[in-house]
Amino acid sequence: MATARTPARARFAVVGGGVAGVTCAEQLAGQFPGDEILLITASPLIKAVMNFKQVSRTLEEFEVEERPTHLLKEHYPNIDVIHSAVQGLDAAQHKIHTEDGKEYIYEKLCICTGGRPKLIVRDNPYILGIRDTDSAKKFQSHLAKAKRIVIVGNGGIALELVYEIEGCEVIWAIKDKTIGNTFFDAGASEFLIPQLQADKAQAALPCKRTKYTTEGFERKKESVAGSEAHGSALGPDWHEGMKLKGTKQASHRVHVEYECEIDKIYLQEEFISLQKTALAFPENISVERKAQKDEESWPVYVQLTNGKIYGSDFIVSATGVIPNVEPFLTDNLFDVAEDGGLKVDEQMHTSVPDIFAAGDVCTVSWEPRALWHQMRLWTQARQMGYYAAKCIAAEILGEPIELDFCFESFAHVTKFFNYKVVLLGKYNAQGLGRDYELLLRCTRGQEYVKVVMQNGRMKGAVLIGETDLEETFENLILNQMDLSAYGEDLLDPHIDIEDYFD
Repeated sequence: MATARTPARARFAVVGGGVAGVTCAEQLAGQFPGDEILLITASPLIKAVMNFKQVSRTLEEFEVEERPTHLLKEHYPNIDVIHSAVQGLDAAQHKIHTEDGKEYIYEKLCICTGGRPKLIVRDNPYILGIRDTDSAKKFQSHLAKAKRIVIVGNGGIALELVYEIEGCEVIWAIKDKTIGNTFFDAGASEFLIPQLQADKAQAALPCKRTKYTTEGFERKKESVAGSEAHGSALGPDWHEGMKLKGTKQASHRVHVEYECEIDKIYLQEEFISLQKTALAFPENISVERKAQKDEESWPVYVQLTNGKIYGSDFIVSATGVIPNVEPFLTDNLFDVAEDGGLKVDEQMHTSVPDIFAAGDVCTVSWEPRALWHQMRLWTQARQMGYYAAKCIAAEILGEPIELDFCFESFAHVTKFFNYKVVLLGKYNAQGLGRDYELLLRCTRGQEYVKVVMQNGRMKGAVLIGETDLEETFENLILNQMDLSAYGEDLLDPHIDIEDYFD
């Protein structure tokens, strides 16, 4: 008679092979070299932070590289990587059930399972979400055969796609009045718009960092809803080295439909049977006014809420993410936020004893500092993973811990439309009501600088281009110095403000 398998035991378990999970596991492994750390991930590859650079007190720059898990083991021998999706959690017994039928008992657990794409419609073969490496590769494969696509969404992935895609007509449907509404105000959006139609700069040399794929690895399936297991989120330079090109000769053609969403989706057969009429790709304003009929047949059609209908080869849903919490909720009393994330307190605790969470899967439930807010970005995933490990260690050692300095003020550096973009503090005056003023400086094609002021103090800033102002402005935001006396001189290009406040 077969005997029951004894569950494996580890002091620490981390679920998720993304930036948050790997960072958390690495920090725990370094602080507790004599203890085993389990890193449970459905993907054969993990996300590693490379070339980390502390730009300023809160600004970080780094690259994200996908690596086989054995490289992690070489650096941290006490990390044991388990290749399986989590099927369930018995929090009362401190036990994790994985899809391959095994069980693991932990003392402390950190959930870092990230998020999955929020698809506009599920189970439609012509709708793609882009979140992890596999979905990006799938998109690249579809794009190589496409003449036209529709992109829905106005966040970071959508901004990157509309700029990077070549050889394909792009209909970009956004629900806002301006592009990049998550990051930019109307002024910054107007500064960036010309880049949509301009010829792209000569591509840089191919990235020399090693690229790994999941070819040759068996894909895991999640038990939840029978859906495919999602890999961890794409890194900040995910499109580097990827050829995002369709079948057309024209290099860069994007048409934006503002203040609209998808109303209906028709497959070709249904579209023909309903005798609907689609519009051709708008070449310019005069043609758009004539509303030329599209003579081509397309696999899928979208009807927008503004009444316009366009055909395309497929649709990209880039409308955000949903926290991956499902395997953990059954029979466990987690507090879940309105956005679907696991609520965490200032020590990254969930509402369930001995369980922490970090990254996109969690939602902060503490009262944030005045100049910080949560956004599901790779920078915050790394910071949360690192801080969660510190909190777990403090609890184990019985030591007090203060909220990490990275939560004092929001800071993010990225690149959109080939411009360096730095966002600081309440960069779009979030939560400031109407009692604030903006200082602006713009040089077309070169830089856009916006400063948010309230009661004479700098509350936030948007810096687009090589402004070299990020460290100075970050200090002014953190110090909350009264700048009333300086007025608009703060942005005077003839004044070296860096030396002024050095």
